[in-house]
This record gives sequence, C-alpha cells and structure tokens, in this order.
Amino acid sequence: MSTAINIQKILNSTITSLNNVVPVKFDVLSPVLTAQPYEQKEIGVLISLVGEVKGRLILETTYDVIDVIGQSMFGMNIEGEMVESFTGELGNMVAGNLCTILEKDRFSLDISTPTIMTGSTKFYGFKQAFKLPIRFESGSMLNILLTIDEAS
Repeated sequence: MSTAINIQKILNSTITSLNNVVPVKFDVLSPVLTAQPYEQKEIGVLISLVGEVKGRLILETTYDVIDVIGQSMFGMNIEGEMVESFTGELGNMVAGNLCTILEKDRFSLDISTPTIMTGSTKFYGFKQAFKLPIRFESGSMLNILLTIDEAS
C-alpha cells in the first residue's frame, strides 16, 4: 500500500480515536505539511509508531487544554504532578485506540511507551510531518503531529 494511503488512514483513524477518547467538543482543521523544526510551546507527548509505517505521533497542547480534558473525563482539575502523568496517559489512550481502529482494517501498527515533554521543544529529524490542528470550543488548540520516517 502506498505511503500516502497509509498516512491518510492514520490521520483519519487518529481523528476517530480522539473522538472516542476525548469527551470535549472539538473541530478538526485541515492537516498541513510541516517542515522541521517543529516547535512545541508548553506540553506534549511523543509516541513512536512501528509497523506498516515507522514514525511518531505527537500530541502537543497547553496546560489549559490538558486541564479541560481531565475535568471532562474525571470531574477534577489536572494540576501539579498529575499534569505530566495525565498527558502521557492521554497520549497512550489515543495511540492505543488508534492501533485498535487500524487493526480492524488489517493495518499493523505498534506503539512505544509515551515520552512526555514540557516547555519549549524543537523537533528535528523527520522526513515528513503532518500537523492535524484540533480546535476546542474555547478556541484552545491541540496539535497532532504525525512524523513519517519510512513506510515498511
């Protein structure tokens, strides 16, 4: 299968996964091709992807968005040490659900444990990256970055 079709499957399945996991209303904006370096501003989680595609899935957002998602899921503020832990678990839930969705379509993809990143971070070293912007009702953003290293 072509890399372009695989990328489209992953992006579409990521949107479905986000809808399954995040109980907050949001709009998905058009994906854009992103050049390196990609700069994160506040907090994010990186999960490596291996299988029919090799790359990374990065969820990058703000502390406020993490708190809103946590409140909607657990009815409490996400603050202090819980912010990093919840951000990693959110990435795990989205990526795990993504793999389950793709498996139904006979698309093999495995994930790594999440790597949490805080503060300003620049990402280099990817061949292609697609940014999928997610806008919440408040206007706050969560960006999903799919980097592709190679297709198997």
